[in-house]
Amino acid sequence: MMNRPNRVLADTGATTPIVQAPMGWIARSTLASAVSRAGGLGVIETSSGETAACQQEIRTMVASGLPFGVNLPIRFLKDDAMLRFVCESGIRFVTTSAGSPAKFLAPLHAAGIKVYHAVPTLETALKCVDAGIDGLVVEGSEGGGFKNPEEVSTLVLLQAIRERVDVPLIAAGGIIDGRGMAAAFALGAEGIQMGTRFVACAESPVHEAYKNAIVAADATGTWVLNKKSTPCIRALKTEFTQVIFEAGLMPADTFKGIQGVYFGGDMNAAPALAGQSAGLIHGVLSAQQIIDQTVAEFHAICSRMGAMSAAANFG
Repeated sequence: MMNRPNRVLADTGATTPIVQAPMGWIARSTLASAVSRAGGLGVIETSSGETAACQQEIRTMVASGLPFGVNLPIRFLKDDAMLRFVCESGIRFVTTSAGSPAKFLAPLHAAGIKVYHAVPTLETALKCVDAGIDGLVVEGSEGGGFKNPEEVSTLVLLQAIRERVDVPLIAAGGIIDGRGMAAAFALGAEGIQMGTRFVACAESPVHEAYKNAIVAADATGTWVLNKKSTPCIRALKTEFTQVIFEAGLMPADTFKGIQGVYFGGDMNAAPALAGQSAGLIHGVLSAQQIIDQTVAEFHAICSRMGAMSAAANFG
């Protein structure tokens, strides 16, 4: 593995193996194009359920000529319209999530598309590999948004999955810089995915209040909510989420005000999804700054570690 080319770069067409997470409503062409122009891989979401709008966002990205991906959240797709559209759009890379990708693989592969599935457990990873998946997005419990109620950290999950499979892995959850990227690569990843870091970037379409809340959060600034039901989520600590945390369950209409959080800046309109990595984010940067700094720090750390190895010491 050490001498072969980076498979995430080969599969995505990006110049750096840094992927932007597919956050609902947020991961549209404005953010995705900024990430892709900076050398990473922008991803267009379809989890919002706004099929026509998401299709137009995909067309915009196709017309840009930039490398990008599309996320297909299987459980949340109303029908096969988005799948058919993606297969006919000349897209190169897709991530799937929220369900089994087995039925999606044949049409996507027939269209020449590489498919990585987001997995929160070793068991799910093994099933996906058996089904013929091209790669995996390994999502640790540190990440924001929808989570597995049985929490396994990225540190442990990456090792458990890499020990059993040889497909390319993209590490997700708790990573916002070159330190996290170097750690993930040491554990067998060939790429990283960042969500919370890109929510709080200059090109992110969300309200400044949301970005500022992420910057202001510390490492214990999130809660895992609704662990005894579905969906289980990680979100910032707010008055709104405190009620849910103390009750133990989320009401059915919990997300009805989500766009009020994202675009209205009302942090108590719905859960403000974010990962524990919010505690590591200390300012709003451009996508270019985030990627450039991450890559520079990654290489500096790898150089230092390589020197330690060459000298056979720990200093």
